Amino acid sequence: MSTQEQSTAAASETYSPDVVVVGAGTAGCYAAATVAREGYDVVVLERKTEDEAGHIACGDALKGADAFPESIPKSQIESAFTNTGVDHGRFEIPQEDTVLEIPIPGELAVIDRWEYGRLIIEGAADAGAEFHYDTVVKNVTQADDGQVTGVEAIRKGEPRTYEADVVIDAAGSLSVLQDHVDFSASTFDTNVNYSHFCSAYREIVHVDEPVEWDDALVFKPTERAAGYLWYFPRTETEINAGLGFQMTEEPMKLVDDLKRDLQNRSEFRGAEVEDKLGAALPTRRPYDSAVHPGYMAVGDAAGHVNPTTGGGIAGAAYAGKYAAEAAVEGLETGDVSEKALWEYNERVMDHFGARYAALDVYNILSTAVDVDDLMGLLAAMPGEKLAEALYSGSTSIGPKLAAESLYKSRDHWGTIWNLFRTKRRADELLELYEHYPSHPAALEHWQQRRDDVMEAVYETTGAEPKY
Repeated sequence: MSTQEQSTAAASETYSPDVVVVGAGTAGCYAAATVAREGYDVVVLERKTEDEAGHIACGDALKGADAFPESIPKSQIESAFTNTGVDHGRFEIPQEDTVLEIPIPGELAVIDRWEYGRLIIEGAADAGAEFHYDTVVKNVTQADDGQVTGVEAIRKGEPRTYEADVVIDAAGSLSVLQDHVDFSASTFDTNVNYSHFCSAYREIVHVDEPVEWDDALVFKPTERAAGYLWYFPRTETEINAGLGFQMTEEPMKLVDDLKRDLQNRSEFRGAEVEDKLGAALPTRRPYDSAVHPGYMAVGDAAGHVNPTTGGGIAGAAYAGKYAAEAAVEGLETGDVSEKALWEYNERVMDHFGARYAALDVYNILSTAVDVDDLMGLLAAMPGEKLAEALYSGSTSIGPKLAAESLYKSRDHWGTIWNLFRTKRRADELLELYEHYPSHPAALEHWQQRRDDVMEAVYETTGAEPKY
């Protein structure tokens, strides 16, 4: 260590909790609350100020609103659920001059994301977690054997060192922590590229008159194949309006494109914009492994998002819970090795990771299919039959839909056949993920089998390899 480094280390304030969580979003707060309720010391590092913490760009739509971990009681966050009357998706297809309405099973809600963010921070604090705001992580520390031992941060210009048995990375999409960890001693997934992410922007818009679609999630394709617009009603007069595009495409002028669409919709004449915010989010499969000795990634930092919708709140909450429970087990046994923490990976894959990986096949298909043809096919489908095909199985789409609507969709039989073949590949992938390995030594063989299926996916869809 140089003289300058020794001087900096000496001046750095040091904290030694059992667990450090980086990021006060959904995954981070549920992880911290779970650890704290087990009686261990946990500190959450949040780069934003205390007033701004919880302010995150989000579509605000929540699928699975009835299911949250008990470490932050649902009763504590329910006041942020501003619209629980949503029960279907409304797909506007301008090129076909039609609107398709699709029932969506399960409990849906549109939330006030900032209020929700404040409430989960409050819930984690009530459970015993300590929050350090205005704290920016600059480095991750590791022992000679590669085990993560803590992080180094800056708070208001002053250095701080956090020594911990476990670091939980809840720092969001393209987490900077992962740039500072040497993962050579583990199987942690490093096959991550910016093209696996979506860039999004949203505004909270207030209108004078209630919108007629306050019970729906509204989707509309953009003029280019790169993305889609959404209009999610928090209330009948407060709308989360946004759009996003896949980073594999040429960048969109997000603000201008959203403004143009708002101006062309009569319900938004004279509307007032309350809040503007942008972000990146994963539209990829979950990390093959989000575990390294002394370190786990959760939520967006591990690709725990439905790649076809961008939805990730409920999954992030459970990822935080599962990682925290693995951390607590490690603290109790004194073993925080990759093998000891591996059960976290298994629980994620079993709960939602396998399904998200299979759904990613359709995201891959969308990069190769003719969008106008796909929109034409959707416009030809009865909404109830499409909903049945979409939700009767975790990746079900294709033959049931075609059998019910062959005549009406006769101009799109080629697309239907392509969807049917893609569904079979997605089912193959889902079956493989349902046999995710139970220990890290078996991961490489499993990955080889998975990559063979992915080669068949690319061949079937005609898409360029994504990973």
